[in-house]
Amino acid sequence: MNKNIITTVGLTAAGMLLLAGCVQNQPEGEAAAGNALTVNAKAESCEVSAATAKSGNVTFEITNEGDQTTEFYLLGADGLRIAAEKENIAPGSSTNLTVSLQPGDYFTACKPGMRGANIGEAAFTVTGDPVELEGEDQELLDQVVVDYMNFVKNEVAELVPNVEAFANAYIDGDDDKAKELYANIRVNYERIEPIAEALGLLDPRIDYREIDYLAEAELLEADDPSFTEWLGFHRIEKDLWVPAKDAVQPDGEPAWDGWKPSTPEERKVIGETLIEDSNRLYDAVHSDTIIEEQQMNVGTVSNGASGLLEEIAVGKVTGEENWWSHYDLWDFQANLQGSRIAFDLVAPIAERKGAEGTELVKQINTEFDALQKLLDGYGNLDDGYVLYNEVTDAQQKELVAQIDALREPLSKLTGTVLGIEEA
Repeated sequence: MNKNIITTVGLTAAGMLLLAGCVQNQPEGEAAAGNALTVNAKAESCEVSAATAKSGNVTFEITNEGDQTTEFYLLGADGLRIAAEKENIAPGSSTNLTVSLQPGDYFTACKPGMRGANIGEAAFTVTGDPVELEGEDQELLDQVVVDYMNFVKNEVAELVPNVEAFANAYIDGDDDKAKELYANIRVNYERIEPIAEALGLLDPRIDYREIDYLAEAELLEADDPSFTEWLGFHRIEKDLWVPAKDAVQPDGEPAWDGWKPSTPEERKVIGETLIEDSNRLYDAVHSDTIIEEQQMNVGTVSNGASGLLEEIAVGKVTGEENWWSHYDLWDFQANLQGSRIAFDLVAPIAERKGAEGTELVKQINTEFDALQKLLDGYGNLDDGYVLYNEVTDAQQKELVAQIDALREPLSKLTGTVLGIEEA
């Protein structure tokens, strides 16, 4: 994902629930028939065509009228859960976000530039009766969510001891061992990243890059007074792969500006905090009430498939995610695997929608296979991958083209699963 925070708000997810901003959405009126709303994302505003909608399937038709790539968020009443989000909306482009919403209070917001404070936060209300299905359909949809969360739980269960070994090597100053472990231990996290992003401040603490932390440090501290310094995987990464004195950040700023390698005492705090936060993630995903608390449904899983592909498009394919180690292709593969697992779970539901659903599933599978084949040309998780600074511009463009070829049909998946016909 593009690493962004959620002021007194939330983060990006596979279909769960950010805040901040200044310009209000259009406050009056309810969504038009069919629960389709328009969103005009601009440099200083985030204008939604209505402030209310009926419960059930809702489609936000988002147009970016600004001059920066932006994101759109639907946040829960607490401003900390992401009900849904759409990333990487280029200037002048339009896209749809489809979700199944229960009655309640929400917020909408945009993030031009994809980092820093959100713009145009405004209240959004869903009215009507709770959305309920009965019989076989409900059992099928419920099982998809349960199966997906079982996958998430298993990945986090593997993550925790791996993080402990990695963090302790870092604390002990065994940099060679920590470097050897770094790429592989992140795989479990990257496969389930949208879920972590939905759980408040855990993702910023565990996986924020330095430029994202600096852009949102005051907002992070406001949400959590103990969160006063850059933490997590990428802080350790920079300590392990110390940049040259003349190196620059992804945004062009000097790499050593306001930074220096961590002392042994600082390493101890950073490493132990990563272990603690990983255990907090374990406890959160293993909660008996996480599905209800996060309002997870089949749309959550379906949007998660698209969200993980956006993670690749926004950070991995640009080389920004692992800027110092260049281990981006490991993350690329993990995101791709997580996306396909989520897709595979909901594909049978899409196929039940008839010929169009069956054809969509076939097309998505074809593009998944093509992207996986392209990535296989650079290595694999068992033997390792080519470092990303060795991938040429032409090869990056080839990867981008295939990602886009998959993103287009995958963007239709949630609407198909929820039975929404395109206008």
